[in-house]
Amino acid sequence: MKATGVRAQQKEKTRRSLIDAAFSQLSAERSFSNLSLREVAREAGIAPTSFYRHFKDMDELGLTMVDEGGLLLRQLMRQARQRIVREGSVIRTSVETFMEFISNSPNVFRLLLRERSGISAEFRAAVAREIQHFSAELAEYLIATGMSREEAETQAEASVTLVFSSGAEALDLSRQERDELASRLIKQLRMIAKGAHWYRKEREHHQRKGELHVEAK
Repeated sequence: MKATGVRAQQKEKTRRSLIDAAFSQLSAERSFSNLSLREVAREAGIAPTSFYRHFKDMDELGLTMVDEGGLLLRQLMRQARQRIVREGSVIRTSVETFMEFISNSPNVFRLLLRERSGISAEFRAAVAREIQHFSAELAEYLIATGMSREEAETQAEASVTLVFSSGAEALDLSRQERDELASRLIKQLRMIAKGAHWYRKEREHHQRKGELHVEAK
């Protein structure tokens, strides 16, 4: 029983090494589709034939990386929303957390960004699911603040689209340029939030007018 546990731990450790090796080989010039199984295995310190004990093929490894990258980003943003209770600004804290993610894990974001519009339909679908999860969690947070589901989902979708677009730009910027981009992004997201607030007030106003009109009849 104990030996089985040790083998399982070793297998998980080797699997982790393969994932980390693949991420480490990504760069601004090199996408996942340019990686070879042999290179990833060599970087992980295992024989190429041993790769198949952990993944069916490179596509399965890549899809695992997409899932892991999306989960990492969602976990960081959940932590950011917990920090908001102490630090106040929802938008500023979220943007700062997102920029830290890009700075600390650029290859993770590169993978999500490239495969979002890559040639593999399976990869595109996997990234789309991760972005949808990301958007859905933000929408649930907004609903908890009193927003209707329709408004929360619309604001979340617009915000996530803008954030991912800014993230693509941030990858190739210096620290100062990235800080300037973060400031612009904060302003843009605040404008979206204000627009959502105005829309809600307008709708409530028209609903009240409609109710008064019915009562008058």
